[in-house]
Amino acid sequence: ALDGSSALLLATRSNHIEIARALIQAGADVNQKNLMQDSPYLLAGASGHTEILKMTLAHGADLQSTNRYGGTALIPACERGHVETVAVLIAAGVDLNHVNRLGWTCLMEAIVLSDGGPAHQQIVTQLIAAGADLNLPDS
Repeated sequence: ALDGSSALLLATRSNHIEIARALIQAGADVNQKNLMQDSPYLLAGASGHTEILKMTLAHGADLQSTNRYGGTALIPACERGHVETVAVLIAAGVDLNHVNRLGWTCLMEAIVLSDGGPAHQQIVTQLIAAGADLNLPDS
């Protein structure tokens, strides 16, 4: 693709689970970034494509990799209300207290950038239960 997206990234974007599975099993790099700094792993997390996310985690996803905002996969997953995806990323060990370039953590994004509905309430509960730092200020 013109933006440097790999076949796996394109499959991830469209949530084509079987295509993604075939590419990953064939050795596609789950951490390869395009020009926008998205990787299959990061995009699956941000998009709530949990099945593909699980495959990337099983095939060497870099939990410390960050998107163009300097955020982990967990931060946009929290902001967008992807409850199951957040649970998977917490279990995988993504840093709960990572601060992105905007000065925000996943917990802040789940609270401030959300509608406060049931999905975001569940995410905040998950983050607190997992030990997120409740006292990190924003920038």
